[in-house]
Amino acid sequence: MRILKLLLVLVILTAIGLVGYAYLGDMDADPQETRNPVQLEGLRD
Repeated sequence: MRILKLLLVLVILTAIGLVGYAYLGDMDADPQETRNPVQLEGLRD
C-alpha cells in the first residue's frame, strides 16, 4: 500500500510539472531565413 501511495504522489507531481512547463516554458524560436545551395543530379545547364 505504501508503494501505491508513493506512485500516486509521483504521478501527481509529474502532471503538475508537465502543466507548469507547458505554461511557463518558453519554447518559441526566433524566425530566421536559411538558404542552402543544393546540387541536383541530372539538372545540368
